[in-house]
This record gives sequence, C-alpha cells and structure tokens, in this order.
Amino acid sequence: MGNTIRGIIAFFPSNTCQKYLLGDLEEMPIDKMVDLSSMQLRRFPLRVCGFTELIKLYLSDNNLSSLPPELELLQNLQILALDFNNFRVLPLVVCSLKQLCILYLGNNRIRDLPQEISYLKNLHTLWIESNYLTYLPVAVCELPLLKTLHIGCNPIRNIPKELKNLTELRSIWMSGSLLTEFPPVLLEMLFLDVIDVDRNGIRFFPSLVHMTGLKLVIYDHNPCQNAPKVAKGVRRVGRWSEESPEPKKKFEVEAELEKTTENTESQPTAPNEPPASTTDNPEEVTSTSI
Repeated sequence: MGNTIRGIIAFFPSNTCQKYLLGDLEEMPIDKMVDLSSMQLRRFPLRVCGFTELIKLYLSDNNLSSLPPELELLQNLQILALDFNNFRVLPLVVCSLKQLCILYLGNNRIRDLPQEISYLKNLHTLWIESNYLTYLPVAVCELPLLKTLHIGCNPIRNIPKELKNLTELRSIWMSGSLLTEFPPVLLEMLFLDVIDVDRNGIRFFPSLVHMTGLKLVIYDHNPCQNAPKVAKGVRRVGRWSEESPEPKKKFEVEAELEKTTENTESQPTAPNEPPASTTDNPEEVTSTSI
C-alpha cells in the first residue's frame, strides 16, 4: 500500500479505515512486539492497549501528536518508539510506564519534558535528539539507571550541574547543539565512556587526562584551537587527533629547526665520502632533515 493511499485513509477514523491501515492486529503477538512504524497513523489504535503483556511498541514515523490514557494498561512495556512524529509535548501517560527501559523521542517538536519523566526509574536509554529543547530539563538528571543520553541537534547552550548525579551514565551525545564551551560538569563525571560534542561552537577544550575511564571523545567541527588532551588509549575524533597530530606552536617549530640545523653542521663528514648534502642552500638542508 502506497504512502499516499495510507495518508488519505488515515484522515478517516472509522473502524474499517483503521483496520485497513493496521491489518489483522487482533491477537497478542507471540513475540510481544507491535510495530506500527510508517503507517501514516494520526491516532493511536486503542486495540493495542488490550495487549497488556506487550514488551515492545514501535510507533515511529507517523503523524501522532497525542496518546490515549488507556496506554497506561501496558505496564510491561520496556521499549517505546515515538520518534519522527508530531509531538509537541511528551504525553504524561508515557511517564506511567514504570518498566520502560528505552524511550525514543527524536525528531519531534518537543520544547520541554515534564517533571513526571523522573518517574521512569528503570529507563536506561533516552533519545531526544532533533527537537526544540533549549536546555536539558533537570528531571532527566533524576533517572538513576540512565546509561545513554542522546540530546544532539537541539538548541541547548548549557548542561546543568545536576547531570553528575547520573552515576550510571556512560555515554552522552550532544552533536549539533549550541554549546560554546565544554560543559564543566562533564569533567566531574569520571565514569563516562563516550562524550560526543561534534558540531558545536566550542573554542577551547580543557584537559581530559584525568578521565581515565573514557574510551571515545568526538569533538570534530568545532572552532577550537586545540585538541582535548586525553589519557593513553582514549580515541579522539576531530582535528589534530591521533590520525592527524595537533600542529606545533610557532616557537616549537623554530626550536626544532634550530636544533636540526646545529646537528647537521656539527656532524663530521666521513673520510673519502661526499658530504651528506651538496646544496649551498641551508634552508633546503633543514627542510630535508625535518
């Protein structure tokens, strides 16, 4: 069925039209998963709320902007995908799903998150990239088991100091935000494995050498003049990383040039052998030595 036909049928709320969109969704799936992604849905099918043993529910890439209160019946739900929809706010009924572990909210129109999101005490992965958040709500910092946080592509300028309370957090992804400095709170989070601040406005990176637990730092596409110094074994992705060493300062280049020249002039020439270089231009000798 083409998307155009689905889009037209989705405007009509009759049971016949909804059944045409959903197909034979009458019984609880054996794998306890319902995938209604890319169905052009404009309203949530209530019949799904009858599958109280459901564990995974995918509603990605639809036209949803609200959810019914009956969703609260799905208390066994662990994965909920609401990305690529038209949500302007997170429906409060989502915060009643106490077993939820993974929540996808990316690519919506969300400007804030309710305080009630802190009720999701089992949540360990939160994707809320590509929304309209101008700050990271402190309520997110009250999710004790959160391990992965994706908040990139939001106009966020600052990260709250309360983030350090997330002692289980291992990776934070902030690519494409509006950070103008490396968030100071991250320097206190020695338990982090991955930090992604790609495509921001950071001009200077502090040393991260003390963060010995780090495995990956992504800092590319920032107007910085230095690479973050990291502990041995930490991979850096960006300008002057291991694959492209950080350029030396002018005085370091001049000192190395002078040292190389002195070594060349003081080196004795072996008997009956021509000099190491026959050029009369000392600059050519220097550049060859370097």
